[in-house]
Amino acid sequence: MKFSKDLSAGYLVNHTARLFERGLAARIRPLGLTPGTFPALLELWEGDGLTQKELVERLDIEQATMANTLARMERDGLVRRQKDEADGRVQRIWLTDHARGLRDAAIEAAKSINSETMAGLSAQEQRQLVALMQKIVYRDKTPAAPTSSE
Repeated sequence: MKFSKDLSAGYLVNHTARLFERGLAARIRPLGLTPGTFPALLELWEGDGLTQKELVERLDIEQATMANTLARMERDGLVRRQKDEADGRVQRIWLTDHARGLRDAAIEAAKSINSETMAGLSAQEQRQLVALMQKIVYRDKTPAAPTSSE
């Protein structure tokens, strides 16, 4: 059986992700942010003070990758780590004032690239695409966010 990348869901999803990432990178670079830190920031903007383990679970990434990302974020003045008051073995990740101040501009950048990238789809197709991706991503979980084209 012949393999066609143009009919491969994996290839197309990966290519689509790169289009979104390049667009997002260009929009958030002036803010001093990168696509690598953006998912962690989204989680922390929703609920500051998470542990590294909680971020790993929520973002479904490797522990080492999260450790490196947090080290870069700390270096760049986006987060600070602080021992948990109830359990000194646990460190919580807290946003700096600088990172909190970037929230609105960064989220607007993400909304903008989402709208631009999906502009060729009708509103119904955009909702359907997001719903289908949620079905794949959250097949064993409840989606963290409502279906939206943002």
